Amino acid sequence: MYAERVLSGMRPTGSLHLGHYHGVLKNWITLQHEYPCLFFVADWHALTTQYDDPHGIVGSSHDMLVDWLAAGVDPARAILFIQSQVPEHAELHLLLSMMTPLSWLERVPTYKDQQEKLENKDLSTYGFLGYPLLQSADILIYRADKVPVGEDQVPHIEFSREIARRFNHLYGREPGFEDKAREAVSKLGAKRARRYDELRKRFQQEGEQVAVERARALLDEVAAEDLAAVGVPPRIAAVRSLSRPRQANLLRRWLATAHGTTPSAAQLGELLDQLAACTTRGHRLALRVGAGTVSRAGERLHWMPLGPAVGAGDGT
Repeated sequence: MYAERVLSGMRPTGSLHLGHYHGVLKNWITLQHEYPCLFFVADWHALTTQYDDPHGIVGSSHDMLVDWLAAGVDPARAILFIQSQVPEHAELHLLLSMMTPLSWLERVPTYKDQQEKLENKDLSTYGFLGYPLLQSADILIYRADKVPVGEDQVPHIEFSREIARRFNHLYGREPGFEDKAREAVSKLGAKRARRYDELRKRFQQEGEQVAVERARALLDEVAAEDLAAVGVPPRIAAVRSLSRPRQANLLRRWLATAHGTTPSAAQLGELLDQLAACTTRGHRLALRVGAGTVSRAGERLHWMPLGPAVGAGDGT
């Protein structure tokens, strides 16, 4: 997943005014104290409508940076840059344009709206049509997960998601990936497979981050149980992430498979209570189970048989 990172830009189309301060800069000044931030002068974006006056864009770019600093944007807390000084923006935009359907760009709401508002300019250019794609390149190149924009730009953010999905669909797959994925999901069992598919659709269609976290927890749960079934000592964190009945089932399978030991209900309950209290790496854990002792070995559980002098009692 993307790291917490804010990306925001401003087009150098003229002198800044109070609307820029209250609408954008005040928010930037707050964000720079809370997240890693990248703020940039979007001079290539300005070219999409002011391609006939590039010299004016150059002058406005430097004036705008001075205004940012005067308003309180701190270069010690945020990265400030001019878009055209990072050629990778243009390179990624070009590469993304190779696989972007023209109809996707034409249906972006701001395309026709801006043409009507700026009717005195000839905006029948690819630069203007591809504005949202350049914005997608800006976002994706830094993998930013927070992109503050105005209400009119919200469709551009959704467009960026669609571009990322299309890119991953075309180039992020290995041969036979879909078949392998379906086979892997089917091995989760009917109930878990349905749950996993539901969570996957919620993330893909609605972008729910919680759905991703729950799907990962589901896979971690299955992995822990599979490892326990072949005798691999389970990780304490993996056990603690499960519900208590599943914790008991996992530990029972591990002890039976690896050590031929069947703990009593009382022993299992006490072991689960001790695990619930294992909040730090240094927390001690030692409990007699069958003919041995369950203890902590780093981040995993460990079972040690008792010496022959003690005998092989049932631990009661």
